[in-house]
Amino acid sequence: MKSVRLLLGGAGLLLIAVGGRLLAELPDPLDVLVWMGGAVVLHDGIIAPLVLAAGLAVAAVPARGLVRGALLTAGVLVLVTLPLLLRPGTPPNPSALPLPYGRNLLLVLAAVAVAAGAMAAVGRWRSSRPGPGEAAPAASGDK
Repeated sequence: MKSVRLLLGGAGLLLIAVGGRLLAELPDPLDVLVWMGGAVVLHDGIIAPLVLAAGLAVAAVPARGLVRGALLTAGVLVLVTLPLLLRPGTPPNPSALPLPYGRNLLLVLAAVAVAAGAMAAVGRWRSSRPGPGEAAPAASGDK
């Protein structure tokens, strides 16, 4: 196990060296460093706290596994689509963005929410039904 860790650590150091060399060959490496710093600030200052807050909010939900899955799916969809939505200007190839991606992202996110809600409702309905050999619950007016 120790040899695997050493091998992976060496591979990581080699890749850092390759990245540093490529960065040094750029005409203006400051732009890349600013972008990387912005990515760290965006992740640590916005994305990570939002994910932690969502996790705390979901902790008390009965179907929290289902809600986590829906939130994870929605997050991945937004991360994949956001660069297309935030791209400045028009693309050089008109077929690159032929559809209204903002509207379509909202429609797909709504479909994810509806599917998660339907799965939660089916799960709740199944758990309320008596199993084989169990008596049906008495009506509230019966004694």
